[in-house]
Amino acid sequence: MAQRASFNVKQLECRAVQELLRRLADTRKIDLAQPYYVGMPHHPNHPPFLYGLSKAHGDSSFGEVSAAAESIALGGHVGTHIDALCHFSLRGKLFGGADAIGCQSYGAGIAEHHVDTIEPIFRRGILLDPAQTEQVEVLPQDFVVDAECLRRSADRAGAEILPGDIVLVRTGWARYWYEPGRFINNLRCPGINREAAEWLSGKGVFAAGSDTIAFEFVPAPRMPVHIHLLVESGIHIIEALNLETLSEEAFHEFVFVAAPLRLRGGTGSPIRPVALVSR
Repeated sequence: MAQRASFNVKQLECRAVQELLRRLADTRKIDLAQPYYVGMPHHPNHPPFLYGLSKAHGDSSFGEVSAAAESIALGGHVGTHIDALCHFSLRGKLFGGADAIGCQSYGAGIAEHHVDTIEPIFRRGILLDPAQTEQVEVLPQDFVVDAECLRRSADRAGAEILPGDIVLVRTGWARYWYEPGRFINNLRCPGINREAAEWLSGKGVFAAGSDTIAFEFVPAPRMPVHIHLLVESGIHIIEALNLETLSEEAFHEFVFVAAPLRLRGGTGSPIRPVALVSR
């Protein structure tokens, strides 16, 4: 009897997995990550992406078989990435009051709120599209996305932002990804201000992100949006996304899936986010 009950449970588990796979097969997967390439845009505070073949086909072989491999180097905040809460501090304190200097070392990184504490992300995503709201393809470099702009974009999207959501803000700057100088633009680009950040934190979002190098409006030497979200509110920031397909096809609500690398002590990590939408 016990064996039969165990068998029935396994059957049910198998059916549940098959049903989950069937549902996933019925969804469309939209890649929200930017590609890595030598010479790609990177914030000057962080190291560039470096790539080289460390073993080419023909260097060594086993009869008719050979293999190739590469070496890569990059910073945790290069390319499409997520900020851990320990990325910024205010008056020496991290989110929750941890002593920033007291919990760090060059060899081990930051002991509190590091990126390895971020679990794989499966959450509802919302696209807010200020560029379309303003009826332009790309927001100009001096455009400040304020709370009213986000409200109008949310009304246009027709989706209520709920606690735990991930809100992505499109400026159109992803179109410049293959023009590194234009994308970095001497660290001048559109983005949200602190008022808009407070509007997002008031919604209780889990993370907020955009398609620019800084998420917030820059130049902003004191980085008020990063301080408010990461340090004061415990909300992650995602940068350098590609939101063009979501915008072009008007997908304003989706399942957001991503996972950071398990970088113990890391202040950030590359991610490859995917939006799951109904076919």
